Amino acid sequence: QVRLVGSGGGLVQAGGSLSLSCAASGRTDIKYAMGWFRQPPGKDREFVVSISANGGSSYYADSVKGRFTISRGNTENTVNLQMQSLEPEDTAVYFCAAGLWASTRAANEYTYWDQGTQVTVSS
Repeated sequence: QVRLVGSGGGLVQAGGSLSLSCAASGRTDIKYAMGWFRQPPGKDREFVVSISANGGSSYYADSVKGRFTISRGNTENTVNLQMQSLEPEDTAVYFCAAGLWASTRAANEYTYWDQGTQVTVSS
């Protein structure tokens, strides 16, 4: 089993920046692709960004491209997300996820999830 623990997020004004981190513990002998999905209020969960197990490939939703940057952390199976130029439309609960393939944007392809972290962007 793998446990994901997310951190960061919070409240920021439009145009500001926030960061998220996620660390995997447990069975980490398998290197996972990791990423984030988000669920805005009253809407479905949507793909945001993902990164391959070795950090060589990353994928972004069009809505965040150029504003968000995902990277692998200094320790194995950790990832960081830098979010800049935040907009009120970015307000959502952000879920860290781990799976085998970073190229997939389907939530059901990711096996492990954290509890979610709130990001609120005020206008």
